[in-house]
Amino acid sequence: MSDVEKTGFLTKVIGPKKRWKAYKARIKELPESHRTAVEAIERYLMHFVPTDADSNASMFEDLADLFEQAAVDGAPIREIVGEDPVEFVEAFAKNYSEGGYVPARARKQLTDDIERAAGNETGTEDKTV
Repeated sequence: MSDVEKTGFLTKVIGPKKRWKAYKARIKELPESHRTAVEAIERYLMHFVPTDADSNASMFEDLADLFEQAAVDGAPIREIVGEDPVEFVEAFAKNYSEGGYVPARARKQLTDDIERAAGNETGTEDKTV
C-alpha cells in the first residue's frame, strides 16, 4: 500500500470519527435546551440513509452550526424548528440523505423531546410521565 493509499484509507476510517467527536464536543457546549433539542433531532436523523459519509458528517456539522448561531442570537427552540419538529427535521434531512424509514414512535419521541426542550426555555416544562 502506497503512502497515498494509506493516507486515503486512514482519512476514510479516522476522518468521520474525528468529525463526529468534534460535532459532539460542539453540542456539549450548547445551552441545555438547545442541546436537548439537537440530541432529539440527532436521534431522529439516525433513521435516514446518508448519501455518503461526507454528507452525513456535513449534516450534523450544519445542525451544530444552526443551533450554535441560534444560541448566540438567543433564538428559542420553536423559532428554530417551528411548531412541527418532524417537518423541520425531514426537510433538513432531504439535503443530505436518500430518505429513510422513520417509525411512528420516533416521530412522537422527537415531538415530545422538542416540546420538553422548548418548555425548559420558558420554564413550563412538561411534568407528565
